[in-house]
Amino acid sequence: MKRVIAALCAAWLGTTAASAQTVGDYRGRYASDEVIYFVLPDRFENGDPGNDRGGLKGGRLSTGFDPADKGFFHGGDFNGLKERLPYLQKLGITALWLSPIFRNKPVQGPAGQESAGYHGYWVTDFTRPDPHLGTEAEFKALVGAAHGLGMKVYIDIITNHTADVIRYQEGEAAKYAYRSRADYPYSRRGGLGGAAINPGFAGDQDSSTANFAKLVDPSYAYTPYVPKAERGAKVPAWLNDPIFYHNRGDSTFTGEDARFGDFAGLDDLFTEHPRVRAGMIEIYTDWIDRYGIDGYRVDTARHVDPGFWQQFVPAIKATAAARNIPNFALFAEVYRSNLDSGYIAQYTRRDHLPAVLDFAFQATVREVLGRGKGTVLLAELFDGDVLYEGGEAAARRLPTFLGNHDMGRFSTLVKADRPGIAGDELLARVMLGHAMLLTLRGAPVIYYGDEQGFVGDGGDQAAREDMFASRVASYNDNVLIGSAATTASSNFDEAHPLFRTIASLGRVRRIEPALRRGAQVTRDYTQGPGLFSVSRLDPETGAEIFIAFNTADHPIDVNSSIGATATSLETLSGRCPAAVTAPGSVRVALPAFGWMVCRATESPPR
Repeated sequence: MKRVIAALCAAWLGTTAASAQTVGDYRGRYASDEVIYFVLPDRFENGDPGNDRGGLKGGRLSTGFDPADKGFFHGGDFNGLKERLPYLQKLGITALWLSPIFRNKPVQGPAGQESAGYHGYWVTDFTRPDPHLGTEAEFKALVGAAHGLGMKVYIDIITNHTADVIRYQEGEAAKYAYRSRADYPYSRRGGLGGAAINPGFAGDQDSSTANFAKLVDPSYAYTPYVPKAERGAKVPAWLNDPIFYHNRGDSTFTGEDARFGDFAGLDDLFTEHPRVRAGMIEIYTDWIDRYGIDGYRVDTARHVDPGFWQQFVPAIKATAAARNIPNFALFAEVYRSNLDSGYIAQYTRRDHLPAVLDFAFQATVREVLGRGKGTVLLAELFDGDVLYEGGEAAARRLPTFLGNHDMGRFSTLVKADRPGIAGDELLARVMLGHAMLLTLRGAPVIYYGDEQGFVGDGGDQAAREDMFASRVASYNDNVLIGSAATTASSNFDEAHPLFRTIASLGRVRRIEPALRRGAQVTRDYTQGPGLFSVSRLDPETGAEIFIAFNTADHPIDVNSSIGATATSLETLSGRCPAAVTAPGSVRVALPAFGWMVCRATESPPR
């Protein structure tokens, strides 16, 4: 296997990765043109240790700062990101996606189980950056510097919930079981046997201002209140009123409570309420106006009602257009870790969301490369592209990914699927996964640290390592794949084989419009590990890029179909045959976990 790795590196990575080149003007690029880098700013680079405690006094439970604890702030910030933009440019990144940067509740959780809002999902002030990450001026400088290098900037946004501030008079948070609309209707205080309240309120399915004017008492399920010390904690000020929250207890993430319950205890916004809708639109149009950012990734989108999105999306698009941001990216997280394209596609049809993160792609690649399933699953995945609003063209805009900060890194998932896997085989499988990510349809998302071979111990906090020298013991005891390093030292190695793989394939992607915008045609697949081949077609000329992968742990030498007019092949990555075997057929010889990306030519040329 070591000889295989060496051969693969020599064949795939022989060309030094050039600096990223913009595809025309950066604002003119389509969503499918981008190579996106998802990063938690707190874990990337510490450019200003002066903001590590966010301007707060006291110990870690007051400031949220403890670089030795994986659940607390570690010190990364906007200045650190700005300093490392040249590194990302060399990696081939064209769009930077930041986890939420808004001011968070520094620490929350019951005694002995506290953690910090380093990740950004516990927002108290939706109008300003968190001071742990830097100032408004420093964020603006980061956006300007990225734009100067031709990189777009996306930020993660939240409309479903705020930080955990609201309490219920009925008991402790651990006992806040969900209370349904049938057992606890809006018309009775504390359940069916309670006093009548909210006369004339027609329920949450009528989002008119006139209807919601009749909702005046939020104590239909629980009796919500805000502790005195936090009564003005949220910004804008309207967010401090419990009437704008569902207040029905904790979600189990299924059925009714998936939309109306508190996400892990976080205060669940009443997104059917017209004031909530108008307020969220005002917040997020203002960020576009102030900073000229290029896109939003929408957190927890499936927990918000469709009517909210049907108003929110047009308002955001109109604001971006007015700011001369013609291809503003808007893609939603619909967390569903299975192979079903149809489930996530419904949010592009009913809710009118322009794009969703492609969890079906992630799950399918894991099945194929982690669990040894047949490449027929990839063919079936792409057959489902017709289900998205706009069909196969819309599917080309979907951000695709291999792992993330919630489910864990792709390397970690493959390790879990294949206990005892050797390091060189793990590296080969992960490199093949990135080859698929960067050449198959969609806008690829690189999870920060994957290009340095990070291997976490699981999901959530275990997958959020530091790129700068870490002090977290459970991070530092993992040896990186493709390297002898650990996270105990800074990891920005441009010679790492995964860095070079991503950069090299990103360069091919930038050169070939077919890999960014071209239609994808499935050619061949297998019922077990082995061949998967596709063609990507240039959107202007129809010229063919032929791509083949070998998911097996042994070499293959097989025939694949190809466009009938192709005669010869030019290698773009891997090692392509010089010519087709016959019209419509090409011989594919690949090492274990190998790939080839080939420019097909015709004789005579088209």
